[in-house]
Amino acid sequence: MRIGAIEAGGTKFICGIGNDKGEILDRISFPTEAPEQTLEQAVAFFGDKGVEAIGIGSFGPINLDRSNPAYGRVTTTPKPGWAGFDFVGYMKRFFPVPVGFDTDVNAAVFGEAKWGAAKGLDSCVYYTIGTGVGVGVYAEGKLVHGLVHPEGGHILTRRHPEDNFIGACPFHGDCLEGMASGPAIEKRWGVKGSELPGDHKAWEMEAYYLAQALSGVILLLSPKKVILGGGVMHQKQLFPFVRKEVARNLNGYVASPAILDDMDNYIVPPGLGDNAGLCGALALGIEASSASA
Repeated sequence: MRIGAIEAGGTKFICGIGNDKGEILDRISFPTEAPEQTLEQAVAFFGDKGVEAIGIGSFGPINLDRSNPAYGRVTTTPKPGWAGFDFVGYMKRFFPVPVGFDTDVNAAVFGEAKWGAAKGLDSCVYYTIGTGVGVGVYAEGKLVHGLVHPEGGHILTRRHPEDNFIGACPFHGDCLEGMASGPAIEKRWGVKGSELPGDHKAWEMEAYYLAQALSGVILLLSPKKVILGGGVMHQKQLFPFVRKEVARNLNGYVASPAILDDMDNYIVPPGLGDNAGLCGALALGIEASSASA
């Protein structure tokens, strides 16, 4: 079975061809531009590949309500040209095959549950911390949607005592994304995070904000694994800071050995590395194919 996969990011699209074992056989990437201009490249890539289904993990917000006529559309994104765009409808014009559609972070958490760091578990959460902050939730063996879909990157945060930064989110200012995303780091310190030394106070401050979110999701959803991906988390020194801050926040209340004794294997990077999103899109395509059989 040949499955098409699209990891549709706000900055970059990655398209791939894979199989039902989760193996990526071919791929291409290109910048995210206007919808038609971008998707013409995706259509050209898949055109002669004989795909039997397509999975799409997209930047959001998106409409995932199949009973709604607007299902498959991007909704209130600030990205020029994409608000209201019928993503699924456009792809189906060219490929009359089953299409799986979800957020990019729900795709990533799905991939990690199938083949990555949470393989064999029935629950996990995935945070991507990069250009934005997004959260994917896998609970009781399925992806969580609800009213729309998880938007944990926009939860409110308690300000660090030494932080005077006003926040970078165009909707909420100092929400989690506004304080902890890659652009927030750059605007606060004047350089990209990748240019800051590992012992810069920026990383303890970053961990302070991320740990608030993780502590909340642990208390609310009790996931069996917490996975942190995205460009910011390439700064590996962040992981011990985050784990330490989460332990401080929880203060022994969550009486699980995973948290009390084995935090290094509880809050982890993606097992699939930078392939989490593309593999997750592949899993969405496989699921769509199975559902239509």
